[in-house]
Amino acid sequence: MKKTEKEQIVTELAEKIRGAQALYYTDFSGLNVKKMTDLRRQLRKAGLEYVVIKNTLALRAVNESGLVGSRLKGPTGLVIAKDPVAGAKLITDFAKANDQKPAVKGGMFEGQALDVEQVKKMATMPSREQMLSELGACMQAPLAGFAGAMNGLLYMFVGGLDALRQQREGA
Repeated sequence: MKKTEKEQIVTELAEKIRGAQALYYTDFSGLNVKKMTDLRRQLRKAGLEYVVIKNTLALRAVNESGLVGSRLKGPTGLVIAKDPVAGAKLITDFAKANDQKPAVKGGMFEGQALDVEQVKKMATMPSREQMLSELGACMQAPLAGFAGAMNGLLYMFVGGLDALRQQREGA
């Protein structure tokens, strides 16, 4: 590969990394073509990208994007994720189903390096949509209670007026 081609690949990858919230390093050795294609398909469906690139070029792209990457050893695939939880969850779920392959080497989240355990913890977090729905439910519960209390007061007021009307009609 010529130097200009390498520079172009590094520039394109650095641009993708800048637009991502998380980056995960995986060791894809032991995956056959069928499983690798399946992994890429699942990642693409989730809006993530899987890139296999030489370690030196990957490190150069990470450093060019403004992040400080650590040395990479062995075959490495990069998962570029806009949704960090979905990326971690998809990789760990796929690895569980396929004899721990691809193995997670680590990653980066908002400029901070992640180790394997931190990536696994991110995978256990609820998704963004689930967190938003839980937040909405927490915000809605007090309002529903307030509306119920106001409704109860209204029924009591109407009941009092009805009793007063019946008392005056009887008198």
